[in-house]
Amino acid sequence: MKAMALDAAILEKLIAASSAAPSFYNTQPWRYRLDPETATLEVCARPDRLLREMDPTGRALHISVGAALFNLRVAVAHFGWRPVVRLLPWREQPEVLASVRLAGPASDRITSPCVASDRPDLYHVIWDRHSSRFPFDGRALPTELLASLADAAQAEGAILRVPGPVETRRLLRITAEGEWRTTNDWARRTESRSWVQEESSEGMPPAALGPQDAAGHMPVRDYSALNSRYHRPGAVFESSPTIAVLSTLRDGRSDWLRAGQALESVLLVATTQDVRASLLHQALEWPDLRWALRDVQTGPSHVQMLVRLGYGPAGPKTPRREDVWERDRL
Repeated sequence: MKAMALDAAILEKLIAASSAAPSFYNTQPWRYRLDPETATLEVCARPDRLLREMDPTGRALHISVGAALFNLRVAVAHFGWRPVVRLLPWREQPEVLASVRLAGPASDRITSPCVASDRPDLYHVIWDRHSSRFPFDGRALPTELLASLADAAQAEGAILRVPGPVETRRLLRITAEGEWRTTNDWARRTESRSWVQEESSEGMPPAALGPQDAAGHMPVRDYSALNSRYHRPGAVFESSPTIAVLSTLRDGRSDWLRAGQALESVLLVATTQDVRASLLHQALEWPDLRWALRDVQTGPSHVQMLVRLGYGPAGPKTPRREDVWERDRL
């Protein structure tokens, strides 16, 4: 595909695609700057959107920005450029988490192939991907699909594995412990409730909260943190859920960004096959529980996300902000 000129309309489409990524509590902790002379987009963190109680290190923030970065790469390739990515490009500007230079035609690849450039169908499902916090129907996912999801994660420098039933139950117990701790911690409960927002371009709208599991074995996050104003009806969730564990070999800022890109790659590939997903992050917000999520049988790694996968209803769309790029740089 021949690259198009980078005008304001194309730039808006690139930013819209990037901003459609999932983020922790729908905080959308990103903003963008354009250097028109080098055709480079900088993806920057928004520290004011850091959840300081539940994400004090900014790990979840980096994963969210990594997911937005992957969408940006997909969109850049869709419009005919080759995305040249640098993670943490400026030591003196730590808020710049990545830069993406729009180089050459996408076909003139000088690096190894990647999912973002080699799957043109991913661009069209960016807006179809939504977290679904509703029950799935329990059908098993095909082995070939699980393998393709693992390949998508591996291409981004991460590891995706789907444990067996016994290990899955252990992971869900640890997740339930994280959920219980959060809802019983005053500071975290208050922070969680503050991001349930009606008629807002950010945060969690009440319609997206989802039901609670009537059987009590699926620890779906209660974003309202026991706030009776937002009633969560009971529903029957799948008895044998498919939980994928996303991990990295190291645990620095660049690894968190890679994990975010891997996560979004997995979610988009799943969406192309009508597979829904929701994220189980509660245990990862407590250092001791995050450590306990590791499976020592698979070797050393750092768990970055638990992903629930299955067939079921699509989740409602969460809102997106429009004030995410600095127009004075155009």
